[in-house]
Amino acid sequence: MDLKFKVLKTDKNGARLGEFKTKWGTHKTPMFMPVGTQATVKTLSPEELKEAHADVILSNTYHLLLRPGEDVVDNAGGLHEFMNYKTGPILTDCGGFQVFSLAKPKDISEEGVKFKSHLDGNELFLTPEKSIEIQNKLSSDIIMSFDECPPYPVTHEYMKNSVERTLRWAKRSLDANKKRDTQAQFGIVQGGEFEDLRRWSAIETAKLDFDGYSVGGVSVGEDEETKLKMIEYATKYLPEDKIRYLMGVGEPIDLIDGVLRGIDIFDCVLPTRLARHGNALTRDGRTNIRNAKYIYDLTPIEKDCDCYTCKNFTKSYIRHLIVSDESFGQRLISIHNIRFLTKLMEDIRLHIEKDDLLEFRKEFISRYKKK
Repeated sequence: MDLKFKVLKTDKNGARLGEFKTKWGTHKTPMFMPVGTQATVKTLSPEELKEAHADVILSNTYHLLLRPGEDVVDNAGGLHEFMNYKTGPILTDCGGFQVFSLAKPKDISEEGVKFKSHLDGNELFLTPEKSIEIQNKLSSDIIMSFDECPPYPVTHEYMKNSVERTLRWAKRSLDANKKRDTQAQFGIVQGGEFEDLRRWSAIETAKLDFDGYSVGGVSVGEDEETKLKMIEYATKYLPEDKIRYLMGVGEPIDLIDGVLRGIDIFDCVLPTRLARHGNALTRDGRTNIRNAKYIYDLTPIEKDCDCYTCKNFTKSYIRHLIVSDESFGQRLISIHNIRFLTKLMEDIRLHIEKDDLLEFRKEFISRYKKK
């Protein structure tokens, strides 16, 4: 599937304003994608996601393999039909991150990865071909090639062998995709903290016929400086005319910094995970709604926010729901947190257009970290 990605503007710092087209319409970048791990963005309906200005959402190959199983989703007509998400594209990851967190180094072979299900302990074996077969049955709009996501830190020798294997798996993943006419496919750049390996991985992966390229193995325990270098080492060697996707990153400042380094799309479980623990994202930093100071607070989470939660509910009420362990409270904060990040991306796009994203970053950080 041709995503028809177009860079509309690149600012003086390298941030890109763009758009891509699918059968669902035109999608503006930079963008943030909420994560619907098990065919649902936790607690939210498709209508609530649309109202929060979410466009593309992500679902997880590994978890859907375990339950309900790819055949169940295929029988329903694919993920869009199964979960009744009819407003935008769905991207599925390859399952690599979850698989490699469960596997031991000795379980990784040229053929694939042996690991045990975290649900029942049954032994499973995932290969590039199997990952693509599952994603074909899920009928997502964008699928990811199978890769190895090494832990941090590892030696240069280990990472070199891993990157070379990931490239071989990328070629096998491309060959295995039976739905290239309806499913776009992204390759994944690895290389850890090593500049030479990131460069080699980016250059060699870019030679393959992918519709977009992801920077993987980031935000896996490294410090902030190393994280930014990992991104820079990869993006400078990726094609200008293809989407660049940074996997698993959702902290607000990280989103701005990623855009400044040429990233177009992001995903992360952060907004809903924070909500489950009563934490809301605001321009003044994270707010713990459980805090006793909000017992009588009749103001919204954020007064200038246009989300459903902030237009209708107070911190006092939401705090009551959270401390009472009522799921509606988690749902309300999730709505706000997702809208906070989609609104942040709207602001980022505006400031790329105005060519003052660095100034916006400085102002954002000064307020966000003030606490």
